[in-house]
Amino acid sequence: MNDTQYKVLMIDDDELIARSTAEYFNILGLRTAYVTSYDAAVEFLDAHDISLLLLDINLGDRSGFELCKQIRGSYDMPILFISARTSDDDVIIALNIGGDDYIKKPYTLNVLFAKVKAILGRYEKAKEAAELAAAAGVSDSDGACVSEDGRIYLRDNVYLDTGMHKLIADGEPEELRAMEYKLLVYLLENTGRVVTKDELLKNVWGDEYTSDGTISVHIRHLREKTELDPKDPAIIKTVWGVGYVVEKSE
Repeated sequence: MNDTQYKVLMIDDDELIARSTAEYFNILGLRTAYVTSYDAAVEFLDAHDISLLLLDINLGDRSGFELCKQIRGSYDMPILFISARTSDDDVIIALNIGGDDYIKKPYTLNVLFAKVKAILGRYEKAKEAAELAAAAGVSDSDGACVSEDGRIYLRDNVYLDTGMHKLIADGEPEELRAMEYKLLVYLLENTGRVVTKDELLKNVWGDEYTSDGTISVHIRHLREKTELDPKDPAIIKTVWGVGYVVEKSE
């Protein structure tokens, strides 16, 4: 990774807008960079750790929607779409593919800055809490509730059979690869606590050099097999830039 630390990356093919927004954020102490193309964004993300993205839909001959889907395969940072397009369909698409908010142009710089600061504040607070818990080895949960026959229920008619090492959904077995099973069990054993990506790499993969993208792919596959709506997960939830949590059942 590059030694230069940034909090925000602005991705917009209008260089004037991108540069002026980044300059305003930097003046107010929020370290921000900008790029003006799809390829430059991918290259920048490969070289830097970023906490939040501001992403335009129109990127020359490429699409911000396409870039968002690619980014979501490897990263979990908040993504705020910024666009002059005002169609409700565009808003719905943006949110369904992984965007966290949709801001319509023209925007006021001070309002945009306040929104970004608020989102970053929640993100960094959750990240700090999770890292402290992981460092201390603290868990506020006794883990998932396992029935006498070794079943862990995820939702109605969906459970993990720990005796058979199988996921059962509506009475039918769902194939789980070995690492998917190991990942799901680990998350369930830590129900109620945010599990960091570093912790997963160390305790599930046993290899801290495995990429974050590998975790994201396995999480996506698990959601496709366990969630009613994988795009709006109710079981395995993402904590921006930190990791994942299976919340306690009420």
